[in-house]
Amino acid sequence: QVQLVESGGGLVQAGGSLRLSCAASGRTFSSSAMGWFRQAPGKEREFVAASSWSGGSTYYADSVKGRFTISRDNAKNTVYLQMNSLKPEDTAVYYCAAGSRYTIMVVNDKRYDYWGQGTQVTVSS
Repeated sequence: QVQLVESGGGLVQAGGSLRLSCAASGRTFSSSAMGWFRQAPGKEREFVAASSWSGGSTYYADSVKGRFTISRDNAKNTVYLQMNSLKPEDTAVYYCAAGSRYTIMVVNDKRYDYWGQGTQVTVSS
């Protein structure tokens, strides 16, 4: 079992930055693929970023590439999403997810088996 708790969301002006954290409990975190997804009102959940078990490999959606960075600290059982140059279209509820059956990067949300409760990110223009 893995439990995930996100934090760090909030209201920020366009061009600003936020860092989301996702604290995980459970022994499988350090060997699990981790990802960030987001869901805006009226839209489907979409992939944002993914990390392999070690953090050595990462992958990003085109919409956030060059602005967002996913990282993880397995000693702290935490994964981060650093978000820079935020845009109003980044406004969404952000979720972290763990794929305990995978060690590589995973883009497909159906392959993740644990999800956090989400944290709201609002970017004003």
